[in-house]
Amino acid sequence: MIIKKINLREKLWTAGMALFAVMGTTFAHAGGVIQSVSGFTQSGAEVVRIDLSEPLTEVPAGFVVQSPARIALDFPDVSNGTGRSTFDINQGNLKSANIAQGASRSRLVINLKQATTYSTEIQGNSLLVILGAVGGNASVPMPVATKFAEDHNRDSLPLKDVDFRRGADGAGRVVVSLTNSQVGVDIKQQNKSLIVEFMRSSLPEGLRRRLDVSDFGTPVQMISSSQDGERVRMVIDSVGDWTHSAYQSDNQFVVEVRQKKVDLNKLSQGPGYTGEKLSLNFQNIEVRSLLQVIADFTNFNIVTSDTVTGSLTLRLKDVPWDQALQIIMDAKGLGMRKSGTVLWIAPKDEIDERTKKDFEAAQAIERLEPLRTQSYQLNYAKATEMLTQLTTSGGGSGGGAGTTTRFLTNRGHAIAEPRTNQLFVTDTPSKLEEVRQLLMNLDVPVRQVLIEARIVEARDTFGRSLGVKLGGGDLRASNGGDGGYGIGGGNRVALGSNTTNANAAAGVNGYSYSNSGVGGNFVNLPASLSTMAGGAGSFALSIFNSAANRFLTLELSAMEADGQGKIVSSPRLITADQTKALIEQGTEYPYSVTAPNGATTISFKKAVLKLEVTPQITPEGNIILDLDVNKDSRGETTTQGVAIDTKHVKTQVLVENGGTVVIGGIFTMEETNQENKVPFLGDVPVLGNLFKNRTRESTKNEVLVFITPKVISDRGPVR
Repeated sequence: MIIKKINLREKLWTAGMALFAVMGTTFAHAGGVIQSVSGFTQSGAEVVRIDLSEPLTEVPAGFVVQSPARIALDFPDVSNGTGRSTFDINQGNLKSANIAQGASRSRLVINLKQATTYSTEIQGNSLLVILGAVGGNASVPMPVATKFAEDHNRDSLPLKDVDFRRGADGAGRVVVSLTNSQVGVDIKQQNKSLIVEFMRSSLPEGLRRRLDVSDFGTPVQMISSSQDGERVRMVIDSVGDWTHSAYQSDNQFVVEVRQKKVDLNKLSQGPGYTGEKLSLNFQNIEVRSLLQVIADFTNFNIVTSDTVTGSLTLRLKDVPWDQALQIIMDAKGLGMRKSGTVLWIAPKDEIDERTKKDFEAAQAIERLEPLRTQSYQLNYAKATEMLTQLTTSGGGSGGGAGTTTRFLTNRGHAIAEPRTNQLFVTDTPSKLEEVRQLLMNLDVPVRQVLIEARIVEARDTFGRSLGVKLGGGDLRASNGGDGGYGIGGGNRVALGSNTTNANAAAGVNGYSYSNSGVGGNFVNLPASLSTMAGGAGSFALSIFNSAANRFLTLELSAMEADGQGKIVSSPRLITADQTKALIEQGTEYPYSVTAPNGATTISFKKAVLKLEVTPQITPEGNIILDLDVNKDSRGETTTQGVAIDTKHVKTQVLVENGGTVVIGGIFTMEETNQENKVPFLGDVPVLGNLFKNRTRESTKNEVLVFITPKVISDRGPVR
């Protein structure tokens, strides 16, 4: 008993298309009418021809979808007069074409096997859509008079807006407003993210952001937009099991991400079973007859081997037919090989034996197939390096005796010509095509990265010191007797900026006295700072007694120093992706080294500013940096030679393209509070200050290392 369910969705779709076709007739004569769609080959290029009732005034706007591979063209004020909406072409890269008619235009969608570029050309009442070569094969000529659709957008055009909305069915809709409809769009899926790239576009600063849309209750969680060279890169992060679709309407591009619906009536929710449901209820039916029933239900051609025998009893209700077929084959140990719409069913051992014989026959044909030699001109890679990639390291340049190859057959070999940078490969025609595809992927320009480092050293010093000198003397030692020069008594005050001896600071009646044989300092604790080379300011006071020919001197000294300094070093260099680069500048200082035999030799030690880096550009456009930054300077001189003061950072960091990161910093602070005094006398309150000095010093040093990497495009580094 077979129960075949009628899909209600198919009925609604058929009715909707019929209603759409009736509505479309209201403007069938308002503009042109599409009369036919056909595909053919012209000068080696695949062409789709659209015949219309009237010639077009301008090339219709269109866009390219990468996955699934499609080309869409919009014909304003044009209706579908072919009487059907699907055209099967099945030629080369062309699969089919569909026409969807709206209220004011018709859209032609060309379905491809692989995504490619296209150009358009108007010839009378016809429009020719010429497809580009798949994989960039330059041997396929393109008509000179044609223009790519995106040639209208040679300059980078800014995106107007990036918005997010929630659909009625819970789908997340990312809406991008474009400047015009000629912007090329590339969509690809990476793990749980969608990567949308807008060619030859720019992103204003206000739109370079991350949108957290997790609160909308859709599969979309985060939308990140950034500038990547001449294109705008948008990353849509989603969760769960979802599917996506994309379409463009005039200057608005929409990406919809919706949750996959789970059919609760499906026996297995796993992937792979998508056939129409059926119900089977048989008692002791022959397997061959059961397979014939499934063939009648699916309209597949089933060829059953003579070794398939036996009977089976089963009861299945509302099970996809492909799952039912798999259950039957598993129960009887059968296998299946599919070729188009033909299924060959036989025991697994028989299928495995047949597959083994096919492989052995293919190997035998490969050993007998004639060899050909083909040359490959390399543009960016070196032929000698590509030769190493094709062959093993111990195999030399050929595939002779004792040599195993990586990509070539046992009879194949290759040689490199460094002078012309060509690679010559001799092998079977099928293997030569594989080598061509391999070299096409390897011989590409390597992107370059500009790395700029900025090393900032800041120094801040402060010092304060207070000191005192207290002394006295006897003038009779210099006069040779009492009284001296008839000098009368009196007091004098002398001020000096750097008085070194209080005895010489006092002068009486125009005479001044030195301390030679006269007197000395009782307390000698002047102000001093290690961060200041000059002397301290001082205030000196002298008390003189003329009757006794004796005097007492007091000198107070104070000093304060405040200094700031900054050193900025900025090495920069450019290197290719995943290629180590080094730049350094400095001095080499000699020092003596004693050899094991006792001889003395001269060696050199570097004190340099060095930047060593290895960049790696990630698929998202960020940059991973392996950094080794060194900032050396000359230190103190020792008996063994010159010491080197060094600052060294070695790390790995992930940086956004054009962003700046601080990879390291060293901060040191040294504070000193010192007090020198005369024992006991320095502890006397108030008067004890005459027998002590105080010094306070503070030194701060800070070193920061900034790194800014930028990917260099054809127009220079991205800023």
